[in-house]
Amino acid sequence: MSELSVVLRAPLNYLAPDSGPARIRIYPPSSSLESTRPAAIEQTVALHDLRAIADQARLDEHGFELHTHATAFKDFYDEGAVRARYFPEVEAAMRTFTGALAVIVFDHNVRSSARAAQGQAGVRVPAEQVHNDYTERSGPKRKREILEAAGRDDLMDRHVAFVNLWRPIIGPVRDNPLAVCDVRSVTASDFVSTEIQHFGEGNLETPRHTGEIYSIVYRPAHRWFYVPEMMPDEVLLLKCYDSRIDGRARFMPHSGFQNPACPKDFVPRESIEARTLVVFDQKM
Repeated sequence: MSELSVVLRAPLNYLAPDSGPARIRIYPPSSSLESTRPAAIEQTVALHDLRAIADQARLDEHGFELHTHATAFKDFYDEGAVRARYFPEVEAAMRTFTGALAVIVFDHNVRSSARAAQGQAGVRVPAEQVHNDYTERSGPKRKREILEAAGRDDLMDRHVAFVNLWRPIIGPVRDNPLAVCDVRSVTASDFVSTEIQHFGEGNLETPRHTGEIYSIVYRPAHRWFYVPEMMPDEVLLLKCYDSRIDGRARFMPHSGFQNPACPKDFVPRESIEARTLVVFDQKM
C-alpha cells in the first residue's frame, strides 16, 4: 500500500498504562446508571481516508473492508423489524462479501446520543474507547453459544470469524465517525483482556451476559483509517475474531471518536452495527 496523506488528526481513548484489572460494566440507558470503563488516556492520532484504499482493503489483511451497499430498510429502531427484515439482508450481503458457507446474524447495536439521552430502550451512545469485541478466549466460547442457539451443531467443526457490519442510519456522519486500525500495525502485546458485563433492563445487580473483549494500549505505529462523511449506502466490515491461526488478521482495534473538524451544522450520528458469525467451509 502506497503512502497516504493524513486527512485528520483526532484524539482516541486508549487503555491507560498500569490501570489495574480491566473491567467494563454496561447498563441500559433507562437505568440512569453510567456505564463504567477502565481508565483511559487520550492520544492524538493521524487518520487516513479509507475510501482511498477501499479497493485494496481486505478483512484477512487489514481487518476491515468498505463496501457500497444500499438498503431500503428504514425501521432501525424497531427491534422486531430489524430481526425479521434487516438481519436476512445482512446475512445475504455477508455471504457475498466473504464467500462464507453460512452466516448467522445474532445481535445488533443501534447508537444515537440523542435517543439514548431520552432513555429509549435498546439505544446506546457511540463507543469512544479503542477496543476489539472478542478475545482468544471469548471468541470460541461465543461461537459455541451462537451455533447451539441456532441449532447448527453441524457447523461446530468449521472455522469461523466474527464480522460486524456497520452502517450509518442517516448521513453524512460528521460528529462521531468510526475509526479502524490496520491490523498489520498492531502487535499482540497491544491487546489487554478485559471482562465486560452487560446488564439488562430488569436486573441491575446480576449481569445478563458476561464476556471478554480486548482493550488496546497505545503505540505510535498504529495506522488508523476512517470514512469522511460516511453515508447510509456505505458499510464497514470489522473483523473482531478469526479462528484461523495462519497469519491472517484476527482481531481489529476500532473506536468512535470526536471529530475536531465537525461543522457546527451537523446532524448527530445514528448508526447500526449488525454482529455476524461467518462460517467457512474449512474444517478445524
